[in-house]
Amino acid sequence: MWGGLIVLLLVAFGPVEMGKLPLLFTNSSNIQAFSHDLLRPDFNLWPLYVAQMWLTVQIALWGTTLAVLLAIPFGLLCARNIAPIWIQQPMRRLMDLARSIPDLVLGIVFIVAVGLGPFAGVMALAVNTGAVLAKLFSEAVEAIDPGPVEGVRATGATRLQEVVWGVLPQVGPHWTSYALYRFESNARSATVLGLIGAGGIGQTLFDSINGFQYRQTSAICVVIVVAVTLIDLLSQAIRQRLI
Repeated sequence: MWGGLIVLLLVAFGPVEMGKLPLLFTNSSNIQAFSHDLLRPDFNLWPLYVAQMWLTVQIALWGTTLAVLLAIPFGLLCARNIAPIWIQQPMRRLMDLARSIPDLVLGIVFIVAVGLGPFAGVMALAVNTGAVLAKLFSEAVEAIDPGPVEGVRATGATRLQEVVWGVLPQVGPHWTSYALYRFESNARSATVLGLIGAGGIGQTLFDSINGFQYRQTSAICVVIVVAVTLIDLLSQAIRQRLI
C-alpha cells in the first residue's frame, strides 16, 4: 500500500507542478510586497464585517439543520441492516450523486432558481451536507450492537419502534458529533458560497480582493478566523459532553 502511494505521488509530481516549489523562496520579494498590506488589517468597517459573518453563520446553521433532517431518513435507508438491498443500493447511489456535486455548482443552480441571496446558500449546503451526513449516519447505524434491536423486537414492536427504541439511542451521540463537525465545515463553505452571490461575508471578501483593498481583506480574514475558532470551541465543548 505504501509503495503504491509513493508511485502515485511520483506520477502526480509533474501534473501538479511540484517543480515550482523553489519559487516560494526565489519570489519572496513578491510575497513581501503582497504581505505588507495583509499584515496591517483595516477594521474601520468592522461592524459590517461582523454583521456579514453573523449572516454566514446563520446560513451554515440553517443549511446544517435542513441537512440533518434530510440525512436521518436517507441515512436509515442507506444502512444495510435497516433497509432491504433493493432500497439501500439505489439510495446509496443517489447520495453519492448529491455528494459529488460541488457546493458552488449547487449554489449556482439555486441562484438560478430563487435568485441571489442567502437562501440559495442555505439550500446548496443542505443538499451537499445532507448527502454527506446520510453516508456517515448509515455507517453509524451499520456498526450498532444488534442486541438492543433484537430485545425491542422480542416485545412485539413494529419496525419503526425498533428503529426509535433500538437504533436511535445507540447512534444519537455519533450523529450529533457528525452534525456539529459539518456545521463547522459549513461555516467555512458558506463563506465561499458568498463569492457567487449566495449571501454572507464571502461577497464582501470578494469585493475587497477585486478592489485590491488588501488591508480590508486582511480584516475580513481575521473576523472569519475568530468566528470559526469560536464555533470550533463551542462544538468541542458539546462533543465532550456527549462522550
